[in-house]
Amino acid sequence: MNFKKFESAEKLRGGYYTPADLATFLARWVSKISPNRTLEPSCGDGIFFEAINNSKLSGEIVGFELDEAEAQKSQERAQTLGLSRVNIRASDFLGWALEAMDDKTERFDAVIGNPPFIRYQYLPALFQDRAQAIFDRLGCKFTKHTNAWVSFVLASFELLRPGGRLAMVVPSEIIHVMHAQSLRSYLGANARRLIVVDPEELWFDGTLQGAVLLLVEKKKKATDYAEGLGIYPVRGRDFLQFDPEDVFNTPQSINGKTVEGKWTRALLAPATRELLDELIATNLARRFDEVADVDVGIVTGANKFFLVEDETVQRFGLQKWAYPMFGRSEHCPGIIYDDEQHQANASSGKPTNFIWFKDTSVERTKLGKQYIEQGLKESLHTRYKCRIRSPWYAVPSVYSTEIGMLKRSHDTPRLILNKVGAYTTDTAYRIRAKEGTAEQLVYSFLNGLTALSAELEGRHYGGGVLELVPSEIEKLLLPPPSKITPEIDELDKAVRTMSMDDVLALQTKRVLGEVGLSIAQQDELLSGWQRLRNRRHRVSSEAT
Repeated sequence: MNFKKFESAEKLRGGYYTPADLATFLARWVSKISPNRTLEPSCGDGIFFEAINNSKLSGEIVGFELDEAEAQKSQERAQTLGLSRVNIRASDFLGWALEAMDDKTERFDAVIGNPPFIRYQYLPALFQDRAQAIFDRLGCKFTKHTNAWVSFVLASFELLRPGGRLAMVVPSEIIHVMHAQSLRSYLGANARRLIVVDPEELWFDGTLQGAVLLLVEKKKKATDYAEGLGIYPVRGRDFLQFDPEDVFNTPQSINGKTVEGKWTRALLAPATRELLDELIATNLARRFDEVADVDVGIVTGANKFFLVEDETVQRFGLQKWAYPMFGRSEHCPGIIYDDEQHQANASSGKPTNFIWFKDTSVERTKLGKQYIEQGLKESLHTRYKCRIRSPWYAVPSVYSTEIGMLKRSHDTPRLILNKVGAYTTDTAYRIRAKEGTAEQLVYSFLNGLTALSAELEGRHYGGGVLELVPSEIEKLLLPPPSKITPEIDELDKAVRTMSMDDVLALQTKRVLGEVGLSIAQQDELLSGWQRLRNRRHRVSSEAT
């Protein structure tokens, strides 16, 4: 978890300003409908006013900027540009929007801007309440993982007149993160057409935050047909020379499950989407929750205290309370965690011991008591997960399963056959097979179909690491494990010695071929996986 005190001032106020050429492109698209009234809900220092001036966007401009110094810069920039019908309000847009929704005169023909990228936990309490109130007002499900930009887009779109246009720079996570699902569904139901301009590169210097352009046209009537979502992939800035209307109208829009859920399906070729639907319909693609159970790993509240190397165990005499564990990718270079791997990890100084105090007996030993006192000196007992249990060092829900799975992965997730009954913390998941054996599930999990579904269901942030939570894992697709003949040792060796591209190609042929998929179908799934994996890594598909 990132803590507020470690974040920059720019990050805490979401102050990453839009490059002028992107702002001008958005303003050019909005200008196509000659809006009489345009909203800029987070105008910063007024960069969009340059774009508005360049694109000859006419009409009244209403802007909001909470930072008074920045609001003054915006007003001065508008005056310098000769924009006479600009009204900058140095106040909170979300608070104003909640009142404006009741005032039918406060509606706009267009919305343009770059909403603040601020995590919910970094917002002051008043703004947290207002962010949630926007969701409640629109009947959308809210979670406390929601970033501020989601509430800004929801409120802005709601204040559009029928047929109005919204053009914004938003985080690329709009496509896949769970906290944006309400927004995706809301736009899918109320927009005539929505397009995401999806760049291969990063647009903002000094941050790993990916961004996209969101172009949305609101329905004129509630009964109008919703075309759905289209993705317009771009490399470089050449697209900025095109007519924005052509960019908006070019992608083939798709609706249905693509708009109801994550938008990652829209990144796939139509043939790949059709193949996935066919495999599901014929029961050759099973959901993970049909064949296995998944649970989070052990939540300690202080991993550095409870996960230690052999040297700490020896120094404090903790052998009685030390159990084998794994929880990082460096612990599991293959797909088998056995005694040999555990000893190799311990010999290299990795933290391979889970310290489990089942009772207070540790305090009856001199060294053990010193270890507990060390935790007290570090104020570990004041951490939330520690202070709600008694004693604070007694970790609950301790059990191991035959299979583990790391929470994050670089190329694609894999299951780990846990031959030594090692424990896993909340950096990994505990998994039990419901269909077939543990070996069959571990072996059949690594293939092009499952790898592709992980890209569709998972999420990623700066750096391109794929992350899956249990509710997403449950939706993963895989072939029926009970129909697969596992060659577990051979696969373990391959994962340790080959590239993941080569491993997946080999496993796709073995596993999916065994359940009857043709070579063409196997290649289609692998191609889809590579396309989404490369996008996540920001690597050109032409380079692979």
